[in-house]
Amino acid sequence: MGTTNTTHYTERQNTISLLFKALGHPARIAIIEYLVKMRSCVTGEIVKELPLAQPTVSQHLKELKNAGLIQGTIEGTSVCYCINPEYFQLIELYFQSLDYNFSEDLCCD
Repeated sequence: MGTTNTTHYTERQNTISLLFKALGHPARIAIIEYLVKMRSCVTGEIVKELPLAQPTVSQHLKELKNAGLIQGTIEGTSVCYCINPEYFQLIELYFQSLDYNFSEDLCCD
């Protein structure tokens, strides 16, 4: 089975796809929701919030950070994470650019 060739798609499509892929796990959604609520927090606080082991939470944080959705700064022996608003604005603008009226009747009914 071959791999997907991303060169056939625009830079914007590839970027949005990577962001959605990073959001493609419920633990990552829970982390994002927690960071939005708390504004920022250290890894240990996130571990206490989720039913996951610390290494698993760290892996999810790494995926979110690699995608650009969150930012982390080192504070002593801890890392403090927060939302990266720039990338969430990209997602918001993406949906706005679709210019689709979800309140209209769908043709698939």
